[in-house]
Amino acid sequence: MVRAAIVGLGRWGRILVESVHGKTGDIAFVLAQTRSRAKAEDFCRDKNIALVDDFSAVLSDKTIDAVVLATPHSQHKEQIERAARAGKHIFVEKPFTLTRRDAVAALDAVTKAGVVLAVGFNRRFHPNIVELKTRLDGGRLGEIGSCVGEHTAFAGMFTPRETWRADPRESPAGAMTALGIHTVDTMIHLLGRIREVHCINARRAAPHIDDTTSVMLKFANGASGLFFASLATAANYRIAVYGSKGFAEILGGSLDDFRFVPAPDSPSANWTVAPAPEVIHRPGFDLLRAELTAFAAAIRKRAPYPVTPDEVLHGVEVFEAIVTSAESGKPVTIN
Repeated sequence: MVRAAIVGLGRWGRILVESVHGKTGDIAFVLAQTRSRAKAEDFCRDKNIALVDDFSAVLSDKTIDAVVLATPHSQHKEQIERAARAGKHIFVEKPFTLTRRDAVAALDAVTKAGVVLAVGFNRRFHPNIVELKTRLDGGRLGEIGSCVGEHTAFAGMFTPRETWRADPRESPAGAMTALGIHTVDTMIHLLGRIREVHCINARRAAPHIDDTTSVMLKFANGASGLFFASLATAANYRIAVYGSKGFAEILGGSLDDFRFVPAPDSPSANWTVAPAPEVIHRPGFDLLRAELTAFAAAIRKRAPYPVTPDEVLHGVEVFEAIVTSAESGKPVTIN
């Protein structure tokens, strides 16, 4: 079993612990470090997790195989570098870093240390995403024209002013760091590299953060794309890919529903009426447990972690370009 330390025990850090606590023999959290010790003591006592005050204490503990970082985004680079030098395997929540420069430095540290790196793009593990990727790679959707995404939640309406998540330096471009970054990774996973982005960002309802983010983009393969992320409306998720042989979409906050609608196969068909869709329902898949057990498997060399360093770096490049576009109001090209 991989013995892991959780670094950062806010809402999301606790959710990560709960996803595997007592539920798998692959990985267990046995140590924790957080900035707000008093708020974490009861949780750690209940989970039988030792609590320390300093990140250095985590890194010097020889019994710890891996660190899981659920910390402010701007801290990731330094924490990754320090963990790599200490020989700890690293799981880091998205975004990996906020700039390409920091991403390159962090990836270099990981490569030099020879440790496993995993980034929390959990949607890649869902069987419906696997289904969509398999169909794309097999040509079942034909020539791809566009990819469309929607990802929304209501969290922005209750984000306190004093939290780091309300700091635009930690969470630039509105809903990008909370939600849009997932869509960027999914689109890279499905259709490859992105060459151009144009972001429109706004604060429409949330009291302390920009909450509404819309992005148009162009893929290197010629396809177009667009996605919308909001932190000020009801929760929803949709990713759809449109091709010459039909379109496929994944729906619902838990990604439970897959639909494929074939294009007409005859010139005599009524082109305004879609054929009956193929529907696959896969409820109950635990995305967080899947990503953490995949991290453990990579450490034990049973399988490589599916998000490659090149994809991690490109995702940061796209993210940084979106932030630049949001600030300038102009399209940004990614080299």
